[in-house]
Amino acid sequence: MDGIARCSWADSNDIYRRYHDSEWGRPVDDDRRLFEKLMLEGFMSGLSWLTILRKRENFRAAFRGFEPEAVARFGTRDVTRLMGDAGIVRNRAKIEATINNARRYADLRKEAGTFAAYVWRYEPKRRPRLRDWAELMEAGIPPEAVALSKDLRRRGWSFVGPTTVHSFMQAMGLIDDHLRGCAAGLEAERLRRAFTRPGLHKA
Repeated sequence: MDGIARCSWADSNDIYRRYHDSEWGRPVDDDRRLFEKLMLEGFMSGLSWLTILRKRENFRAAFRGFEPEAVARFGTRDVTRLMGDAGIVRNRAKIEATINNARRYADLRKEAGTFAAYVWRYEPKRRPRLRDWAELMEAGIPPEAVALSKDLRRRGWSFVGPTTVHSFMQAMGLIDDHLRGCAAGLEAERLRRAFTRPGLHKA
């Protein structure tokens, strides 16, 4: 609509356009942002990402900025508070999963050094830029997303199925699924080339 070439899904709404052009697919190594995005992807299950984007600031306020240490201290009163908050998705299972995941986050971070170091282990080694939406759908979920999902669930995390994890990896730049010809995709790939992958913690 504005003359800028984008992935087709991103050109239907101003909120989507801003998110796509400034965030989606750009590599992230900030632990809090990675945790937030994975939790919001879990809340999106069965809904649209547009719904979550519209409520994102409300989620951040309700979940103390998604600081894992703060969320890990949430108790039954917080669950009741969140279930009464019309500004977020009021799903008890998803709320309790977020608290559970925050509590398990510390052990994972202790092992890997940072949450970023852990998730970036699963970056696919090679993934060609796809030409169009049909190709992206046909390609399906990459095995690395399945592996990350499986490992998180083994560690006791919830609402981290393969589809959720794949969407998280696309958004956080672990996978560049901007379609060919997308202007933001060219910038995302430039940033990915310059990005220093987080290393594993050494005791």
